[in-house]
Amino acid sequence: MELRDIEIFLTLAEELHFGRTAQRLYVSTARVSQAIKQQERSIGVELFQRDSRNVRLTPAGEQLRKDLVPIHRGLKESLERARMAAQGKTDVLRIGMIPANAHELRPYWETFRTRHPQWGIRLRHAPFVDPFAGLRRGDVDILVSWLPVLEPDLVTGPTMFAETRVLAVSLDHELAGRASASLEMLGDFRTTFSEGLPDYWGDTYTPPHTPKGRVIERGLKVDTIDEIFTLVSNGEVVNPFPVHVSRYWGRPDIEWLPIHDMDPLGYGPVWHGESENDLIRAFAQVVRDLGTV
Repeated sequence: MELRDIEIFLTLAEELHFGRTAQRLYVSTARVSQAIKQQERSIGVELFQRDSRNVRLTPAGEQLRKDLVPIHRGLKESLERARMAAQGKTDVLRIGMIPANAHELRPYWETFRTRHPQWGIRLRHAPFVDPFAGLRRGDVDILVSWLPVLEPDLVTGPTMFAETRVLAVSLDHELAGRASASLEMLGDFRTTFSEGLPDYWGDTYTPPHTPKGRVIERGLKVDTIDEIFTLVSNGEVVNPFPVHVSRYWGRPDIEWLPIHDMDPLGYGPVWHGESENDLIRAFAQVVRDLGTV
C-alpha cells in the first residue's frame, strides 16, 4: 500500500462512512471506493462489509487496522520530523479548528511563531462530529472548540473569542426579510442534530428548549456543514450559527438573521491532559497574554 491508500483505509475504518471519509481527506467518494477495492483485490479478502445503509470492518479488516495504526503514525511522525528539520524547526504544534475563522485568529499564530521560532505551527480543519476523537488519538495537539468542554480527560484553556449568533434561513422562508430573529422562534421550526456530540456540548450550540420552555425540534441528522446548508436552502430546517459562518460562507441561497437574545458562543483551546507538553503550554500562554480577539 502507498501512504495515501493507508490513510484512506484507516480513515474509513474510523468513520465507517464513505462520504465523511472523502470529506476528511479532501478526495472524492469515488476515490475512496476505488482505493478500498484495489486493496481488497491485492490482499484477496474483503476488508469492509457494506450495504446501502451500513459499512463495517470484516475480521480481516479489523486485523489490518490494528497492524497499520502504529505503522502509519510512525511514518507520519518521521516525515514530519524530516520536514521540520529542513526548515530548522525542532517540533510542530498541530491545531485542529472547528470554527472556520482561522484568518481572524492570526494574532495568536503569529505571536506563537515570533516567540518560538524553533517550533512550527500547523492548522487543520476538525469535524464537529465526534469532536474530541482527534485529540484522544493524538492527531492534533490542540482543538479550538466552542465552550464549555467538560470531558474529564481534557483541559480547557483561556477563551480566544466569543461571537453573537445568527439564524440561517432559506430565501423564501417565512422568517426571511426580518431584521432579526429570537431564540423563541426556534420552537416553531426544525433544526438539525448530529450523532457523536456530548449532550451538554450540543445543547450549548443549540438549546433544547426556548426561553418559554417549548421544545426546539432537532429533526434531521447531519454530519457536515454542507449538509446543513443544503437543508436550510431547501427550507427544511433553520439553523443557528456563530456569526463568523455568515462571513466565511456567503451563500446566495441563504439569509442570515441576527438572533438578538441568544448568548454569545465562546471558543478556546482544548487539549488532552496526559499529552500536555511545552508547545501546548506555550500556546496557552500566548492566548492568556493576548486575551480575546
